[in-house]
Amino acid sequence: MASDHVRPSPPAGGLGRLGAWCYDHRTAVLTGWIAAVIVFIAVTSAIGSGFKNDFGGVGQSQQVADILAQRFPDQAGDSAQVVFHSAAPMASPGMSARADQALSAIRPLASVTSVSPLIIAAGGHTALATIEFDAVSAQLPPGDVQAVIARARSYAEPGLQVALGGAPISAVVSPSPGSSEGIGISAAIIIMLLAFGSVVAMGLPILTALAGVGIGYAIVALVSRLLIVPSFGPEMMAMIGLGVGIDYALFVVTRYRQGLGEGLPPRDAVVTAMATAGRAVLFAGTTVIISLLGLLLIGQQYLDGLAAGTILAVLAVMAAALTLLPAILGYSGRAVDRWHVPGLLHSSAPGTTGGFWWRWSRTVQRRPALCGAAAVAILAVLAIPLLSMRLAFTDAGNDPVTLTTRQAYDLISDGFGPGYNGPLVLAAERRGGGLLDSSALAAFDRRLASVPGVAGVQPPTYNRAGNTAVIIVYPATAPQAAATASLVDRLRSAVIPAGTAGTGLTVLVGGETAAGIDASAYLSDRLPLVIGAVILVSFILLMVVFRSIAIPVKAAIMNLLSIGAAYGAIVAVYQWGWLSSVFAVSRTGPIDPWIPLMMFTITFGLSMDYEVFLLSRIQERWRSTGDPAAAVADGIAVTGRVITAAAAIMICVFGSFVIGDPLHILDVFGLGLAVAILVDATLVRMVLVPSIMQLLGRANWWFPRWLDRTVPRLDSRPGTSAPAPLASSGTRT
Repeated sequence: MASDHVRPSPPAGGLGRLGAWCYDHRTAVLTGWIAAVIVFIAVTSAIGSGFKNDFGGVGQSQQVADILAQRFPDQAGDSAQVVFHSAAPMASPGMSARADQALSAIRPLASVTSVSPLIIAAGGHTALATIEFDAVSAQLPPGDVQAVIARARSYAEPGLQVALGGAPISAVVSPSPGSSEGIGISAAIIIMLLAFGSVVAMGLPILTALAGVGIGYAIVALVSRLLIVPSFGPEMMAMIGLGVGIDYALFVVTRYRQGLGEGLPPRDAVVTAMATAGRAVLFAGTTVIISLLGLLLIGQQYLDGLAAGTILAVLAVMAAALTLLPAILGYSGRAVDRWHVPGLLHSSAPGTTGGFWWRWSRTVQRRPALCGAAAVAILAVLAIPLLSMRLAFTDAGNDPVTLTTRQAYDLISDGFGPGYNGPLVLAAERRGGGLLDSSALAAFDRRLASVPGVAGVQPPTYNRAGNTAVIIVYPATAPQAAATASLVDRLRSAVIPAGTAGTGLTVLVGGETAAGIDASAYLSDRLPLVIGAVILVSFILLMVVFRSIAIPVKAAIMNLLSIGAAYGAIVAVYQWGWLSSVFAVSRTGPIDPWIPLMMFTITFGLSMDYEVFLLSRIQERWRSTGDPAAAVADGIAVTGRVITAAAAIMICVFGSFVIGDPLHILDVFGLGLAVAILVDATLVRMVLVPSIMQLLGRANWWFPRWLDRTVPRLDSRPGTSAPAPLASSGTRT
């Protein structure tokens, strides 16, 4: 192994020494990673995962859930609906007998506490019954729910459709896995072939990312046994892990090839790549992790689980880029450019001024005010839909039409009205305790039936003690509709206080629909807190690294512009319905409230990656030349190709979930991230950065002396006390 070591490696700091050790012990490192992947996956297969869609509860709806658990133990669990639809009237002897047989077969099944009698819709062709379970969806054994589904659907026959809906059903049914990961990886292969021109150089980042994602998947599954992780956690991990994993390895391989082009032997090229691009990977991964930690400020267990799983997955792919990749480079050596595509092999040596990206930067710098204003105007226009964003949990009406939950939703909407998919549960007690006044409650029940927006009301159901009652209210609109949220607010703020005045009654509004409305309000209120905390921490990090005030301020503002444009895109497509046929949006709706939170933390972290890669190279040139304009042009020239390739890979990986994943929430999430990276890598990095830095000139690097003495120094460059030339890991066209 030491035969490649022609001369001593230059001082390289901790990461350079790590790269050298992995290079020298490449067999042990590679064997260790293979063993780790096998062990993690084997342990996960043996123990199993515990993913569950338990989104918790807050506010008044949680109070109702607590009351039901105490006073109505038989109704404390979640309920599901079984829907029958036939061409013949459901009241006909054959159809009604068949439906009654199905209900009788469901009643004795495990976890089922009761099944209501059949209710036939006014049209006569649709009927439904309610199935009560003995626990909430997150605590129900999936096998018990699957047994209910199988038993009910076994009674379907030609002319009789049977479908099931409700939270317990949604928790166990899901669309067949899409082709997202395959599409994303295929696109990444094509992009890296174009960027490198070499099959070997292209394959190294893919192998590294897959190893990290393999361990990351196992870690997320194990975390789900300890924390609440939603069922879409693995897909989200794959989306983030593939994107950042390929990107991180791409920067290291690019810098390694540049070292070979400069005449370094392979071992020294690995050390140099780790000391520069490796440090960039470490800092970039740290910013992503810090951003994700912002989710812990929300105080919701499922977001804690998502944050923990994604953080550990990012750590896994980052570890692969910093340990496995140097070891694999030890095997490839100078053969990294072998098996190249004719006409596509790009020089690994650093370029000279005059390339496309250098000329582009100079063009922007000649008219910085005009170019900067144009970029800001475009970003502002893209962000306009953000002003009408409505946050609410989407319902089963957004599920793929192939799922039984979507079929049940549509049948109930057509037969009974959309509000029957999400009834409100009102819990009534006597203020101060004691028996309820049945006449007062009956009068209140009749009053509810006349409230605008209410489609139907069931008579009160009393508990055995007679001190609590439940009233089921059916809205006239769908669970995710804005009118339903308005109805809940109106019931709580006006209808109930007026209808219970002087009666001694206390009435609270809950149920699954109200719980989603309460959770949306809770998350919306905390979004500014997360944004502010993440920006503050990132500002401090950038200030410490670059010893500048202007640069972190500029970075924060530009990243907010990128995220605003991404928010605008998902609102325009999934809430307004623009380009719905292009994105296969079967039904528009609100934006799930956790998506903007997760999008912000991840996008902000990924945007900082490119910020660090680019500004580090600009800073290096500024320190060597003292010419701020030339430093910007040279920095963009050196990093233009690699940032463009890295961003293109991210866009394809995230975009593949839009076209290749049937799960609605991942479609929204993928489009938002893809747009954010596209905007960040084009308008922000290639227009706003050069224009603003040209306008600020030397003020970019102003840093008060008292602050310089106060804040610690993070050495990003081996052998110096200054921040790193991280972005030197690129080549020019």
